Amino acid sequence: MSTVKPKQNKKYNIYILRFLRDRFNLESDNADVLLTLEYIRKGVEFKGTNLWILIFAIFIASIGLNVNSTAVIIGAMLISPLMGPILGIGTSVAINDLELLKKSAKNLAIATVFSVATSSLYFAISPLSDAQSELLARTTPTIFDVLIAFFGGLAGIVASSRKEKGNAIPGVAIATALMPPLCTAGFGIATGNFYYFLGAFYLYFINGVFISVSTFLIVRFLKYPKKEFEDKALQIRVRRIIIAAVVITIIPSIYLAYRVVERGLFEHNASKFISQEFNFENSKVINRSYTYDTDPPKIEVSLYGETVEKNIIDNAREKLKNYKLSDAELVVFQGYEETSNAVSIESLRTGIIEDLYKKNSEIIKSKDDQIKVLEQRLVKLEQTSQISPRISMELKALYPTLTEFSLSNTLVIGVDSMKVDTMFVAVSKFSRNPSRTDIQKLSEWLKARLNSQKVEMILK
Repeated sequence: MSTVKPKQNKKYNIYILRFLRDRFNLESDNADVLLTLEYIRKGVEFKGTNLWILIFAIFIASIGLNVNSTAVIIGAMLISPLMGPILGIGTSVAINDLELLKKSAKNLAIATVFSVATSSLYFAISPLSDAQSELLARTTPTIFDVLIAFFGGLAGIVASSRKEKGNAIPGVAIATALMPPLCTAGFGIATGNFYYFLGAFYLYFINGVFISVSTFLIVRFLKYPKKEFEDKALQIRVRRIIIAAVVITIIPSIYLAYRVVERGLFEHNASKFISQEFNFENSKVINRSYTYDTDPPKIEVSLYGETVEKNIIDNAREKLKNYKLSDAELVVFQGYEETSNAVSIESLRTGIIEDLYKKNSEIIKSKDDQIKVLEQRLVKLEQTSQISPRISMELKALYPTLTEFSLSNTLVIGVDSMKVDTMFVAVSKFSRNPSRTDIQKLSEWLKARLNSQKVEMILK
């Protein structure tokens, strides 16, 4: 029995390896290498159709960010062709193609400049200047943005190398969110807020670099043939240029990613510290904030309830090192209770009531204005309904062939100016068609009778 069991284990291991190899095989539906490279090269170019589509997509994304509409932003990302040059950079580095690298970098720069310029133009003329949540989300990159860009890039290049492209590439465009950061950068320029510009461009840079890195890894994994040169000296020079370009690109991204990881760890540890060390029976945490970019990093906590003694706060400070926060500064705000002179519950309640009263007063005034307009309109309608029968009888005496008559006071809206006005519309029917002179006389008579020059005659 001892001699059979190892053989069975070996058989099962071979079966499992074969099963896994079959499941994760990328060669079964792999497209022709030359066709894939041609597909990537076509997506790199930004002129004509591609450039116009990019500009339109940027306008759509900017509007979506401006009105805080996630659906509109997603639609813009589906339209955007920004993935092309980034895939081209990763592919060109992997196959030693200097020309494709130059072309990809040039077109990516063109696309970036046009995108930022378009979004800056939109936000400069847009009447909505407040930063919505969709805009603010693109100003503070995190480690999750790095991971999304990396795995999104893997999905993008794998999909591009298949015979059937499927819907992975549009999905990657949405997940990696290349366009919204560019639009937010344009918002920063238009509003003069360079913190937004730098934060958004930082996120765009992270996305671009890590999509390129993941593309490079997959292309090397698939063993695409590298470009060879007859001139060995030229090949060495090209290789050095490519390596230099990769290093220049990768080193800043590694540093930026490191800073993102550090920030994420700091915020995670700070949140854990507050949850565990600021758990008091008669005092609760009502607000917390973390500032990593200051020197030293700062953790701010606001407490509501009974005042926590200084020695307890100092004891919590001593425990910062247990959460890898020894360099952080802890700032605690207290006194948010009924007996406090600083901020009392009564004053807070009064302030809230005053705000509500002010807002309700504005709403009531607006409703009163609407009611006043409607009342005036109703009076005019009643006057018209009362005078219409009398005018009908008078007209019948003047024009015996008149068989039907109706009079209404209606709204007229100027389509270009959107100016709203009112006018009388008189609809008449005769048993025998009146002459042009009679119609003119009837029109003048109605204007005099109604004391208004705004009368429109309609013959049935």
